This record gives sequence, C-alpha cells and structure tokens, in this order.
Amino acid sequence: QVHVVESGGGLVQPGGSLRLSCAASGFTFSTYAMSWYRQAPGKERELVAAISSAGSSTNYADSVKGRFAISRDNAKNTAFLQMNSLKPEDTAVYYCKAHRDASYVYWGQGTQVTVSS
Repeated sequence: QVHVVESGGGLVQPGGSLRLSCAASGFTFSTYAMSWYRQAPGKERELVAAISSAGSSTNYADSVKGRFAISRDNAKNTAFLQMNSLKPEDTAVYYCKAHRDASYVYWGQGTQVTVSS
C-alpha cells in the first residue's frame, strides 16, 4: 500500500525557517522523482520545487529560488523542503508528489504552512 506523508508545517514569523519532510512507502522510492507543490486559499496548486530520482537535478519556481532547497535521502525514503527567509505569501498547504511517469503519481495529504507575525 502506497503512503506519502508530509510533516513539518506550522506557524512561523516572516524571515523564519521551516523544514518539511515527505516520508514515502509502498513503492521503490529511489526510482521516483519528487516534487513539492503548494496551494494558497483561492489559488491554483503550483509547483514549488522538484528533484530527480537520484537527486542529481533540481528545479525551483522563480518565487522561491535562493530561499528554498529540495533534497532527498533515498536510504530513508524521504524527501525534504528546506524553507528559509519565509514570507507571508509563502502561506499555503504544501503537498508532496512522487512521480515516475503519467501512470505512477502519488500525492500526500498536505501540511499547512502559515507565515505571519
């Protein structure tokens, strides 16, 4: 049975940091690319960052470049999103996605990140 579970969200002040984790099971994690998406109230879900299956390639939305870092530990079947210099506009539900091709896509349930003073 496939499980993708995000954790690490919460309330943080502007300028603060959070580290999100995405724990996966039920599939061969090391063969899947991993992505983080976010969805703010009233807005569409958007891609934040992605990392290749081996971790050798990453890409980021322009809005988070230089502030966020995606990584993964294939030995622990976990992906991470380090978020620094957080802004109120980063407030959203953050989702983890595991994907290999169009036929194999697994989403987590999301974790709330709120940036507010």
